[in-house]
Formats: sequence, C-alpha cells, structure tokens
Amino acid sequence: MKLAMASVLLVLLSLLIRSNAKEEAFDARHGTRSPTKKRIKELENLAAHLEVLLREAEEQNLSLEKLPVWLKGWKSPWKGKLKGGELIIQGEDELYDLGIRTRARFPNLFNDDYHLDVYAIKATQVPRASASAVAFGMGLFSGKGSLGPGRHRAFAVTSESRASDTMLRFHDCCQNYKAFKKSQEPAVDKLKEPVYDEITSAEASLLNIVDQACALFSPSEVSLLEWTDDLEAFILKGYGKSINYRMGVPLLEDAMQSMEQAIKAEEEKHAPGSYEKARLSFAHAETVVPFSCLLGLFLDGSEFQKIQREQSLQLPPMPPQKRNWRGNTVAPFGGNNMLVLYSCPANTSNKHFVRVLHNEHPIPMPGCDGTDFCPLDMFKERIVAPHLKHDYNSVCNVKLEQQEQKPVASKLSQLWMFSLGNGDKRSLDEL
Repeated sequence: MKLAMASVLLVLLSLLIRSNAKEEAFDARHGTRSPTKKRIKELENLAAHLEVLLREAEEQNLSLEKLPVWLKGWKSPWKGKLKGGELIIQGEDELYDLGIRTRARFPNLFNDDYHLDVYAIKATQVPRASASAVAFGMGLFSGKGSLGPGRHRAFAVTSESRASDTMLRFHDCCQNYKAFKKSQEPAVDKLKEPVYDEITSAEASLLNIVDQACALFSPSEVSLLEWTDDLEAFILKGYGKSINYRMGVPLLEDAMQSMEQAIKAEEEKHAPGSYEKARLSFAHAETVVPFSCLLGLFLDGSEFQKIQREQSLQLPPMPPQKRNWRGNTVAPFGGNNMLVLYSCPANTSNKHFVRVLHNEHPIPMPGCDGTDFCPLDMFKERIVAPHLKHDYNSVCNVKLEQQEQKPVASKLSQLWMFSLGNGDKRSLDEL
C-alpha cells in the first residue's frame, strides 16, 4: 500500500522535523565535543601524577624498560587550555552531515521555503547544543539560500532559560530527580570498585605489551569498564528508576502535540508553508536517554510490561553475557531519535502510523508488539498514555512521601551495567 509520510523527529540535542503528509519529531544529542574543564583538570592531574611516579621509580633504580615509550614525558593534549566542552570540528561535521542525510531521507518534509514557524529549531542554552543545531541546520538547508559559495541561508535557533527549560533540560528543573541522583551516586561508585580494583591489580603485567594508552587494557577489561559506565547510566539516567524518564514527559507531550497538529493540517487541507512541518530539538544525553526510555526502547516484551506496571527491571548482565542496554548505542555523540508519522488514507482500520528511528535506523518497540511501524492509536494507548498519567510537577517537585531509599548496591552486588562509551567514558555526565 502507498504511504504518505508525516514526521516527528527527536535528536538529542533535540530536533523535530516533519515529512510528507504530516510531521516528524527529531531528538538529537550534540556532536563530539572537547573535554569539559573538569576533564581537562583531571588529565593535567594524571600527567603530574605520572611524572611523580616515574621520577620516584628512577630514584629507586627500578627498571623502566617495559614501560611504553609514550608514557615517558606524557603531557595532556589540552594542557594550558582554560575552557572546554565546545563542539570540535569532528562534531560539526557529524551534525552537518546528519542534516544533509535527513533532508535526503525526507525530501517532501523539507521542500518548503524556510520559515521558523515551518521548521522550528530549538536547543538548550549550553553552547555545544546550539552549535550543533547550527551545524545541522547548515546541512539541512544547504543550497537553499544565497549566502556564500555553499548558498547557505540564515535560520533561527531558539532556547529556553536553563532555570525553566522543562522540555530539553528537565533534569535541571526536577528537584526530586536531583535528590534521587545524589542519594544513589555513592552506592553506584561502590558497585564499580571491584572492577577497578581487579583491573588495577593486573596493570603491571600489561606494561610489557603496550605501546598506546588503549592497549594498556585487555579486551575483556575494556568490556568490564564499559559495563560499569553502562551500569551507572542505567541506574541514574535510564530504566533504574522511573523518575529518570518520567521527568521527560513534557518532551513526549510536545511530540504528540506535533503529530496531532500535523494530522489536523492534513485533514483541513492547509496550504503548504502555512503549518509546521518539523520540530528540531538539540540537547544532551540527559535528554535523549530518558526519551528513549519513554518509548520503551532497548527492552524485551516482558521488561516493557514491568515498566508499565511500575516494577523494577533487572540490571544489564555482566560481560560476556549479552545486553541490550549499551551506552555507546543508546546515546553516542550525535545520537538521535526520530518519530515519523505516516498517513495512509487507503487503510480503513488505521490511517496513521508512527515509525521510530534510533540513530537513523528503524528500531522495534516492545509496546507495539516488537515492530518499528506502529498504528498511531496503538502507539498512543500502549506507549504514551501510561506516561501521561504522571504530571511533571507531581513527579519532580511535589514533596514525595518518604520512600524506601535502599542503596542500589544491595541488589546490584553481583550485577553490572553498560557504558555510554563512544570514547567518552562519562559522556552521560557532561551536561
């Protein structure tokens, strides 16, 4: 059957766009960035510590023959840099190319002339998010304007105040979430200690086989380190606690509103250029991960049912066991979610369908019987409606009853989680 397409697309940075008939929501994360000031300081401290260790080893006449050459005299590449966290060239390229691919994939969505009411672009007030929105927009609208050899055109990127941005930085405004996270961080750190201790004790035996920093660790150790990061992300930002993703309900409501408006524009036969065709939002992993959880991604059917019944999930299993929850898949730099709304007038039972693309690939939704192509009514009933029972204010800011705050270590002592990797072991915390 022939399908017309409307889209709602979410890219973490946060991006929403519309396709042929209706609308598309696009939610995206910013592109690759430089280390934050905190990480830069940690790297400089590491260099200073290595220098002390090597000097002490020489003073004690210890053999340094097995040390990798690069380790002697190593300095942080960001030594002396006073600022950090900005989008780097690689990150700009990632988002620019994503914009080009998005337009090529949904040509009917982006065939109108640009207007901020037709293609709404939003970003958080964190500079790397707005820079990513600009890079994406330059790719999306390349050749559509008159500026410079690339025929670029100007476009608007709007932001809300950090203090009140419950759409893209809901984690900053959610007091109950901040309290929960603070209460659990020490227990999560304790869970990671056994892996760190084991790897640290084996480091000396690895020094004779390394010539680069990554080679200091065996593949199994890398897997364990990745798993500890995934564990932290799962507990503090993913399915570990419902508040982690329920605080993202305003963004889900916004996506559904976008779809409803697109359907109304179709039914009332609005003229092209008179209605919104895309919402493009750019934010962070702290936005993309909760939104993915709201959709029930990276779960099997039984796990999704537990989420609907407010029951706890088992933590991702330790390597070498397989796990669905992997941070470098859930929210890499430039990671994105797209909700694509399709119109099918010839279908008598379901006239509209929602398709979910994660990092530009179709992904099954357990709430829609394991398909990535879901009737809109089923999508609203099974996935959206259970979350919309929870008001943002009641989830985040109403004084909750004194709940059981058992440290996660009590039930995670033999379990671990996955990492958000992508070359940045703590990328979920970068904000």
